[in-house]
Amino acid sequence: MNTQTHGEPASLRMHPAMRLGYVHYTTASLERQIAFYRDVLGFAVHWRAGGAAGLGAGGEDLLRLTEVPQARRAHRTTGLYHTAFLVPTRWELAHLLRQIAATSTRIQGMVDHHTHLAIYLPDAEGNGIELAWDYPREQWPDMRKVFEMGNASLDAQALLGEIRQDTRPWQGLDRRTQVGHVHLHVNNLETAAAFYRDTLGLDQIFMYPHFGAAFFSAGGYHHHVGTNVWNGASAPRPPQDAVGLRWYTIVLPDSAQVARLRQHAEARGVTTADVDGGVLLRDPAGSGILLTAGS
Repeated sequence: MNTQTHGEPASLRMHPAMRLGYVHYTTASLERQIAFYRDVLGFAVHWRAGGAAGLGAGGEDLLRLTEVPQARRAHRTTGLYHTAFLVPTRWELAHLLRQIAATSTRIQGMVDHHTHLAIYLPDAEGNGIELAWDYPREQWPDMRKVFEMGNASLDAQALLGEIRQDTRPWQGLDRRTQVGHVHLHVNNLETAAAFYRDTLGLDQIFMYPHFGAAFFSAGGYHHHVGTNVWNGASAPRPPQDAVGLRWYTIVLPDSAQVARLRQHAEARGVTTADVDGGVLLRDPAGSGILLTAGS
């Protein structure tokens, strides 16, 4: 049960029809990042303008890149842990696994989370990626039991069997692919939880201080945002010239929902700014969040 301290505005819940939009990264080498996402993961280049580009699967952008040639990788900071790119079918995930093998791309793990399958790998500049496919919701276990169940191993051979059963050629990333969730390094789990739960109005799905992680969602999803303190409770924010996350995007049903959430955040002391495409704010660990209205 959430408590409200004296003088705080009334609680707000995120609209259940919210979804995540594109993530925006700073890159030291636009060409290198484009080549990785295009040639390994099948992303299409939607547009390029100077030192910036938008990539995706033929619909909305899933990833935007802005080049800062002197940008560098910062370690043990707050910021991005990984972005989950969610594909619509097991067949799609199988083809991505085959692409990873065919290109000798390093992976960090393959996991069955019981709500979804996940393949973990870094991109060309070390940004974490989770390639994910969700089980049908009716097959998800009770969210209260998922953590107790622990993770299972992803059966790679069973997954690749999808390709043997359906031999259609893979044409690149499926247009229905979306950003499923973002997982962030923070430096205080309770402070992050208070922000995502009480300021943004997401539902707190898990909060495990002994594990150092908490997860949040809207509309009954397993999680749209994950947070952890695995880089340490004293982790600093990344420097301005760091490669990695500039912001991720929360897409709300309409502009009225954006205005409502902005007003609530400002009433709780959060600074917001108008930017092209929406309203930008930051969580307590410095990660940017762009609030925008869907079409």
